Amino acid sequence: MKQPVFLRKDIFASTVKPKQAESTTSTQSNMAVSMRDLDPAFQGAGQKGGMEIWRIENFRPVAVPKSSYGKFFTGDSYIILKTTALKSGAFRHDIHYWLGKDTSQDEAGTAAIKTVELDAALGGRAVQYREVQGHETEKFLSYFKPCIIPLEGGAASGFKHPDVEEYQNRLYVCKGKHVVHIKEVSFARSSLNHDDIFILDTKSKIFQFNGSNSSIQERAKALEVVQYIKDTYHDGKCEMAAIEDGRMMADAETGEFWSFFGGFAPLPRKAARDDDKSSDYFSAKLLSIEKGQAVPVHADSLARELLQTNKCYLLDCGIEVFVWMGRNTSLDERKSASAAAEDLVRGADRPKAHIIRVIEGFETVMFRSKFEAWPQTTEVTVSEDGRGKVAALLKRQGLNVKGLLKAAPPKEEPQPYIDCTGNLQVWRVNGKEKTLIPSSEQTKFYSGDCYIFEYSYPGEDREEYLIGTWFGKQSVEEERDSAISLASKMVESLKSQPVQARIFEGKEPIQFFSIFQSFIVLKGGLSSGYKNYIADKEISDDTYTEDSLALFRVQGSGPDNMQAIQVEAVASALNSSYCYILVNGATVFTWSGSLTISDDQELVERQLDLIKPNVQPKPQKEGAESEMFWDLLGGKREFPSQKLGKDSESDPHLFSCTFEGNDLKVKEIFNFSQDDLMTEDIYILDSHSEIFVWIGQQVGPKGRTQALTIGEKYLQHDFLLEKLSQETPIFVVMESNEPSFFTRFFTWDSAKSTMHGNSFQRKLAIVKNGVTPTMDKPKRRTPASYGGRSAVPDKSQRSRSMSFSPDRVRVRGRSPAFNALAANFENPNRNLSTPPPVVRKLYPKSVTLDSAKQAQRSAAIAALTASFERPQENSIPRYSTGSLEIPKSKPDVSPQQNNSNSMSSRIEALTIQEDIKEGEAEDEEGLPIFPYERLKVTSSDPVTEIDVTKRETYLSMQEFREKFGMTKDAFYKLPKWKQNKLKMGLDETNSLVYLGTQQTKM
Repeated sequence: MKQPVFLRKDIFASTVKPKQAESTTSTQSNMAVSMRDLDPAFQGAGQKGGMEIWRIENFRPVAVPKSSYGKFFTGDSYIILKTTALKSGAFRHDIHYWLGKDTSQDEAGTAAIKTVELDAALGGRAVQYREVQGHETEKFLSYFKPCIIPLEGGAASGFKHPDVEEYQNRLYVCKGKHVVHIKEVSFARSSLNHDDIFILDTKSKIFQFNGSNSSIQERAKALEVVQYIKDTYHDGKCEMAAIEDGRMMADAETGEFWSFFGGFAPLPRKAARDDDKSSDYFSAKLLSIEKGQAVPVHADSLARELLQTNKCYLLDCGIEVFVWMGRNTSLDERKSASAAAEDLVRGADRPKAHIIRVIEGFETVMFRSKFEAWPQTTEVTVSEDGRGKVAALLKRQGLNVKGLLKAAPPKEEPQPYIDCTGNLQVWRVNGKEKTLIPSSEQTKFYSGDCYIFEYSYPGEDREEYLIGTWFGKQSVEEERDSAISLASKMVESLKSQPVQARIFEGKEPIQFFSIFQSFIVLKGGLSSGYKNYIADKEISDDTYTEDSLALFRVQGSGPDNMQAIQVEAVASALNSSYCYILVNGATVFTWSGSLTISDDQELVERQLDLIKPNVQPKPQKEGAESEMFWDLLGGKREFPSQKLGKDSESDPHLFSCTFEGNDLKVKEIFNFSQDDLMTEDIYILDSHSEIFVWIGQQVGPKGRTQALTIGEKYLQHDFLLEKLSQETPIFVVMESNEPSFFTRFFTWDSAKSTMHGNSFQRKLAIVKNGVTPTMDKPKRRTPASYGGRSAVPDKSQRSRSMSFSPDRVRVRGRSPAFNALAANFENPNRNLSTPPPVVRKLYPKSVTLDSAKQAQRSAAIAALTASFERPQENSIPRYSTGSLEIPKSKPDVSPQQNNSNSMSSRIEALTIQEDIKEGEAEDEEGLPIFPYERLKVTSSDPVTEIDVTKRETYLSMQEFREKFGMTKDAFYKLPKWKQNKLKMGLDETNSLVYLGTQQTKM
C-alpha cells in the first residue's frame, strides 16, 4: 500500500483517515534510571499548573526567574516545561528546548539530553519539542503571546540594553495568521517585500508596513506586536502609523516612513530564501534506531504494529521529525535516538524541521494521524519491579509520585449558562411543514418525530434567541432535512441573530433540558413521515397513548432539569441507579432502584404529575416488588445497575477552518483567547460534549449557510481522534450574538465582538487610540410570528437574572393560565361584571407583601382591568393552537381595535414585570387574604371571584402554617397529588379542594 501523503501547512486535513481513541495507559516508564541520571535542578518540577524555564549554563540547567520569562538570548539554549491541569484531574506536560541561533552545539546537545532527563523525572509521559529560533512551533509561541523578540548575546556576554540616547532603529519581519513569527532583518530597503508585514521601530514612532499581498488577519496579528513593542520598549508613550504598500507619497506618514530608507522607490519581487524552500508534500518514512544509527524500516504502509516497545524509532515527515520511544527502552537509548534525530534534521537540502519526541502510550494526535491504522487501545506491558524503582528514585528526590497524576476531582453538575426564564415555542415537523404545539404539550416529544424549538430570553442589551432542531431516534431522514431547512429560514428571518442548534435524542445538552425543564420522550410518532415509514415497512405502531402499557425512566438533577424517557416495558429495561414509572391504564407503579436517593424519588413524583396526574401510585422498591408489578413487565429478568454514561465535557480545543467544495481543513489554535477569533474566519470550538461553529461578521453568505455542514464534517473526520459521536450537539454562533454558554470558554469582552470593520481596522483603532470603539447596539427586534406567536415583552419587563437556581420559576408568555386569561378578555360574550381570572404560576413564593404594596398592585390590576371592561367594536380575535397571535395594526384600524389587539401583550408585560421585583412574592402579591372558614367548599359565606382551584393561596401565612404544618413555599414544591391529599385531609367535607376541577387541572 502506498504510504500516506500529508499537507505541509495544515496540521490536520480532511483526508486523514484513522479515528482511534487515546490510550488509557497510565503506567510509569520501565527505563533503567539511576540517581545520577536526574539533575537536581528538576526536583519538584511539574507538580502544579504553569510554566517553568531553565537556561543551560556550563552544561547544567539553571532556573530562570519568572520576571525574565519570555526573554530569550540568541546565544543560549533553554528548557521550557508547560504543565497543564486537565479537567480529568491529571497533569499534561509539554517540554520544549529552545536553541538560539548563536548557541553552541554543545549547549544545544545538553538541552536535548536534559529534556529527556526531565521527562524521566515526570514519569515518562511528556511530549518533547525541539524549537529553533525563527522556526518555533505555534504551540510554543502561544505561551508567549503576542511574540518572542530574542535579545542579542547570551548569559555569559553580559548583554545590556542600549541607553535611551543611543536608541537604535530596528526592522522586523512578521509572519503568521494565528501566532506571530518575528525576526529582525537588516535595516535596508532590500529587506522589504510585497508578501510580508514589517515593523520599523524608531525612537519616536513605530511603523507597520503591510505588504500588498499580506492578509487582513496577518496585519491584525502584527498590530499586537506593535502594541507589545510600544509597551515594552517605549513605556506605551510613542506614536504608531500603519503604512500600506503602494500608498501614494501624498500621505504624510507614508512619506515619513520612506524617508528612513532614503525616499520612495518600487520594491522588487520577493526572492525565495533558503528557509522558505520546502516541499508542500512529503511521504512519511519510518526509521529504526539501531546502535545509535537510523535504519529505514521497509513496509508497504505505516501501521502501529511496526513499533516495538523495546526500540526507538524516527518518523520523518519533512518539516516534522517524530522520535517514538518504546516503554522498555533505557534512558541512554532515548538520548541516542534524540541525537540521531538531530543529525537527520541537519542534513543537506532539508527544510527546517521540528523534532517532537513522544513516549509509547502517550502519542500525540498528530503522530497517530500519520499511521494508516492505530488500535483503540495499546497493551503496554510494564514491569512492577521497574515501576517500583522509578517510584523509589523519585521519592528519594523529594517528589510526590502520586502528585504526577491527580485524583479525579469530584464531578460537578453541569450548568446551563443560559437564562431559563424566557419564552418557548415548539413545532412538530410534518412532512415539509411545521405544526405549532400547544404550550401544555410542548415538553412531550415523540421518538419518531422531528421538532423545531425557538427560545427567546433576555440578554445583556437585547433579546437573545436560540432556534434548534431535535431529532428523535426513530425519525425519518426526510423530516430531519425539512426540520433543518425550516429552522434555517427562521434564523435567516431574524437576520442570523439566533444561535442555531442541532440536537439528537439521547445527546441533549444541559441547555436544552434547562429550557424545557420537565421533558418527556414518548415512543412512536405523530408525523406523516413516521406514519408513512411504519406503513411502508409494515411495522406495528407503538405510539404512546394514555391507555398504553408504558415504562418511563426518570432522570435529571432537579425541578429545572428532569426527564422521563419511555423505554421498553420489560424488566431488563430497569436499572438500579434510576427510578421508574410504570403505567397501565389507571394502574400506576413507581419503582426505586437500590442505588437511588431521595432526590431521585422526588423527581418521580413531579414527573408523575405530568404523565398521570391525580392518580395514587403503588410504590415499589428494588427487591420488594409485588407480583402484579413483575407480571406487567413480563416476569423478572436481570437488569443493570450502572448509571448510563454521558459524554462529559473535556478541555476545549479551538480550530480555524476552511471549507472548499466538500473538503474541510482545520488548524488548531493553542492557548486560545477571544482575540484569536478573527471576523473574517470560521472557527470550531470542540469541548467534546458539544461543538460550536463560530462565524465572523465578515464571512460571506456562502460560509454562513454552510456552518451546520462544517460542524457535521468536523464530527465525521474527528480530527482529535476522540471518538466523537456523529450525534454530538452542534451550535452555530454568529459574531456579536455569542451566548453565555459559548463565551464561558473565554475571558470575554462583549465590546470586542461588536466593533466596526475588519480585524485589522479594529485592532488599529485600539493601538492608535487605546480604546475599543463599538458599533451602535442593534435595536431589539420583535420576533417574527410563526403560527400565532405573540410579541415578546421588552427586556426591562423581564427577569434579568442569569442564575440557575431551582427556586426560580420561569414565566412563559404562553402558559395555560395566560392563554385562559387572554381568551377570557377577548371573548366578546364575557360577562363584563365578572373580574378577570388570576394569572398564576406553578410554585408561589411564601413572601407576604406589606399593605402599601398590596394596595399598589391591586390598583394597577384594577386600572388595567377597567381599560378592558368597555365593549370593543369590530374586535376580531385570532387564535392558534396553544398560542395567542396579536393581529398587526392596519392603517384603517380604529383606536378601539388597537387597544383590544394590544391587550394580551399588556397583560403579559404586567405579569412579567411583577415577577422581577426582588424580595417580593412571585405569586400571591396583590391577592386578598381570607379566613379559612370563608374559603371552605361548604362555607356558609363563601368568597367569590377567586381561583377556586387554589383556595389555599388566599390564607394568611400564619393560618396556612397552622392548617398544613408547613410554609406555602414548601407546600407548592410537593407534587399535585400530595397537595390535594393534604387539602382533603383538613376535613373531607370542608376541604379546600375544588372537586369539580380535579380531573382537568394538573
